[in-house]
Amino acid sequence: MIAVCVLLVIACGYDYRSKKIPNYLIILLVLWGVGWSILTEGGMGAFSYLGEVVLMMVVLYPLFKIGTMGAGDVKLLGVAAGFLPFHKIFIFLFVSLLVAAIISLVKLWKEKYFLERMRYLLSYLADVARSGNWHLYQEDSQDKARVGVCLSGPVLLGLLLYMGGVY
Repeated sequence: MIAVCVLLVIACGYDYRSKKIPNYLIILLVLWGVGWSILTEGGMGAFSYLGEVVLMMVVLYPLFKIGTMGAGDVKLLGVAAGFLPFHKIFIFLFVSLLVAAIISLVKLWKEKYFLERMRYLLSYLADVARSGNWHLYQEDSQDKARVGVCLSGPVLLGLLLYMGGVY
């Protein structure tokens, strides 16, 4: 798990600097996960790991599709979740997204942008409920710069909390 944390720290460096997570880091994490699973659980461990990765990515795909989460974030959450026991992956997802939400709320409050974004969110949800169609959650580049949260940090923290026995 130390190697996973090191790779996640590297992902954080890229994510916080350039707002992108390189695919080679995702590939390294997948290869490490498959190899680790084979060593600890045998051949079927690799299928278990990959199944958890795919499940998490499928669950998160709608958030990517409407523009609220980047592709790198979806992939990173998926490959990180694969290192956890199956019964912990949704707790990991919840904890990671909760940390990201708290960071986002603090940034919104600090920027005095909270009420405006909450009004937009409620308007967006009302529009989706009324039309029955999910569509792109619009933000301009100024919004993203102001309140965007890099998910690599919350993913790393979620994994560290698991390793520390918090959940």
